[in-house]
Amino acid sequence: MASFIPEGFRIDSAQSVVTLFNELLERPINHVGDFNNWLKDASDLESHISEDMAWRYIRMTCDTKNKDHESKYLQFVQEIQPQLAPLEDQLNRKIAECSFTQELENESNPRSTAHRIYFRGVRKAIEIFREENIEIQSELSTLAQEYSSIQGSMSIDWNGEEITLQKASNFLLEPDRDLRQKAWKSIQQRRTQDTEKLENIFDLMVAKRHQMAVNAGFDNYRDYMFAALGRYDYNAQDCKDFHKAIEEHVVPLTKKVTLKRKEQMQLEVLKPWDTSVDPLNRPALKPFSNGVDLLEKGIKNLHQLDPFFSQCLTTMKEKGLLDLDSRVGKAPGGYNYPLAETNMPFIFMNATGNLRDVETLVHEAGHAIHSFLMAPLSLNAFKNTPSEVAELASMSMELLSMEGWQHYFDSPEDLQRAKMEQIEGVINTLPWIATVDAFQHWIYENPNHSREDRMNAWNQIQERFGTGVVDYTGLEFAKNHAWHRQLHIFEVPFYYIEYGIAQLGAIGIWKNYVEKSREEALAGYTNFMKLGYTQSIPDIYSAAGVRFDFSPQYVSSLMNFVESQWN
Repeated sequence: MASFIPEGFRIDSAQSVVTLFNELLERPINHVGDFNNWLKDASDLESHISEDMAWRYIRMTCDTKNKDHESKYLQFVQEIQPQLAPLEDQLNRKIAECSFTQELENESNPRSTAHRIYFRGVRKAIEIFREENIEIQSELSTLAQEYSSIQGSMSIDWNGEEITLQKASNFLLEPDRDLRQKAWKSIQQRRTQDTEKLENIFDLMVAKRHQMAVNAGFDNYRDYMFAALGRYDYNAQDCKDFHKAIEEHVVPLTKKVTLKRKEQMQLEVLKPWDTSVDPLNRPALKPFSNGVDLLEKGIKNLHQLDPFFSQCLTTMKEKGLLDLDSRVGKAPGGYNYPLAETNMPFIFMNATGNLRDVETLVHEAGHAIHSFLMAPLSLNAFKNTPSEVAELASMSMELLSMEGWQHYFDSPEDLQRAKMEQIEGVINTLPWIATVDAFQHWIYENPNHSREDRMNAWNQIQERFGTGVVDYTGLEFAKNHAWHRQLHIFEVPFYYIEYGIAQLGAIGIWKNYVEKSREEALAGYTNFMKLGYTQSIPDIYSAAGVRFDFSPQYVSSLMNFVESQWN
């Protein structure tokens, strides 16, 4: 542990941390060496606080029924973080006002670009910080926890057994159409029970988020979040151009995939419970039996790409830094949570035995490998990559890892089928990303909307990016509220288009892997991850061997490649 943080130091209250903040705020900085040491100590404090918060969140999501875990998480977001936020702002101001800041940004300094990017974020944080928003942010974190708890508590009775919605979703992969319909309707009926609660939560979130934006001098929360997320390399109009590119060059291919499914299934009408099952009526792929089996096969899979990749997962296994199996009371979804002080991450997911779980593991493993490769960077700020970069690591791994998927499947036929399902997933995901992002733009551009307005806007956006092939007649209620299951809309607003931008980059890396040089593509993949956030996003993508570009022309060229691999 760094000497600045006392040995055995624990965050039991805000006051326990205030002393360390005050020491940094009061410490004199007389030369650039002092400043570098001060930045390192500030980084260590940030890392310690970040990891404390990480474990509170991890424990709460691993067991949403544990009131002690919930209480400790809420203590942080309701009591500790609100008191630290003004002190963090004071640290930022000390950095911005320091006479040695420009010296570190000077081009003669070999890490000047890294420091310019870091200090740019510091200045933006100062610009948007408002004391009155601290309480609002705490309230939003509490609402997000309430959303997570509601989702984590959702289960259904299936033939006398209580099962999670994740496990119930496995029945959507079964050849028996009546069984699929029963499972789909059971899932939707369970979701419907909490519709009013979720609508109430979201109404409060929209109002509070808009107030935060107004407090900080912005017209709307969208513009506030673009500043808060540090989106320096693209803007709201670029996002709308991305939507248009997806509409023009991906939706037609998605429709082609869906129509092929309908034809293969020999159905007059394709219903929502027909969209996940194998279209040739084959039993669902069973790539692993449980979380232990998934991990062991995943380690072998990654070793085939690069032994270092597999060693990362092996180390996490040895350190107990994975929770893979689905269970009642566990929050839904999956994530990789960096542990800033330990310099290793934690992987959380809800494995139930299907191909989607393989995709989730390799996705989160990409994030984890990124964390390991960034570990040598000197400051925590250099490791705080924007999501467009973080997701490039994870989504590229989904595609690159397909080469080693034979570890999950005994037959070449099942392996090929798995790869085709993965490619179709890439094709189908991009319009959903555009749907979610466009919906969030609409929500915060129109903060005074009614629930009916919101539902109508959602349906119009779904139609824009949908294929029109799947029939929801009589099932409109489920379609009207499909966005409730997208946790990003509730918990991390505007964090979603990054998946789309990164997916394009990942396709580019995969294209290089297939069409050019395996070694060169993997070298680019590894090299960009080592950079952390010490370069601009376009330069990081360039280091990966791809373009930071989501123009219609570029999207078209990438989708032509994807279609060539699908056919």
